[in-house]
Amino acid sequence: MATISSPVQIVNIYEAKTQLSKLVDLASSGTDIVIARAGKPVARLTALKNEKRTYKLGLLEGKGWIADDFDAPLPDHILAEFEGR
Repeated sequence: MATISSPVQIVNIYEAKTQLSKLVDLASSGTDIVIARAGKPVARLTALKNEKRTYKLGLLEGKGWIADDFDAPLPDHILAEFEGR
């Protein structure tokens, strides 16, 4: 069973609808909000973690290639197709 590291507040669905902004503020400050219908928990409102993504440069090094004539002018018949001639 998982341990809960933050305080939990249980509210009914009507209160959640009428005080959503306040509950979002509470959740963003670390309080988990459990929303209940007829006394039975049905949803949890909790803060999102700011996960920083790390990027590794050069991950695809050597996996692709660029042709030597990559930036050479296009042949006239291909240019004509682009220009609608």
